[in-house]
Amino acid sequence: MSFRLSQRDKDIIAFINQFRAVDRDSLVDLFFKQLKSPINACNSIMIRLYRLGLIERTQQYSPTVYLPVDAKIKKNSQKILHFLSILDIYKQMCTYSAPKQVIVEDKPTGRKGGIEPDLFCIFKGSPFWIEIQRNQYSEQKMQAKINLYEEFFFSDEWKALHWQPEDRSAIFPSVILITPVRYAVTSDHIRIIQVTSIHELMEKYKSSAKQQRDGKPKTSASSGGIKINLT
Repeated sequence: MSFRLSQRDKDIIAFINQFRAVDRDSLVDLFFKQLKSPINACNSIMIRLYRLGLIERTQQYSPTVYLPVDAKIKKNSQKILHFLSILDIYKQMCTYSAPKQVIVEDKPTGRKGGIEPDLFCIFKGSPFWIEIQRNQYSEQKMQAKINLYEEFFFSDEWKALHWQPEDRSAIFPSVILITPVRYAVTSDHIRIIQVTSIHELMEKYKSSAKQQRDGKPKTSASSGGIKINLT
């Protein structure tokens, strides 16, 4: 069968391959919002791509969730909710500024037992590793996770990661914990930011920036250009 894919078709397929699970409404927001009937247009194109065998789908969720053709997760897997959580964080960032160098389920150490953040990106000029905690964990388990980041920090391997700037010193990303629970985790070497959402992160950023404009004492820390209130 011969068929021609539009650039948008290719972008949608690449996006699904990148994020592993993408719901219909997210596709509408990201690719069809400017059209007169965005939902109908999205449904029509996604059905076509599915019938062409270029994407998979699961109707265990409403609206439909689309998966890569070679998806290694079952169509009723809880892992799908995990990937949708990552997608939600990405979409929150897009409402402020499109993140760059996005890596889903980053494995910067390249080996088992190292850090495995849910998402890496450069957001508003600063690099972040993002951990999305949908479940509550013990303080010990969360501190162990932070300890792995410290181990990586001392390895200096992060200085050679492909996204590091070529014209200035390497930057170790801040670690954002997206969690409804605040954990008593600490580090003397890496910046840890605990928020419930990217929206809360940006509220802290705005509050910190306002304090500096008003000449109040600094209660923030800098990470490559973004000032974030850590309290």
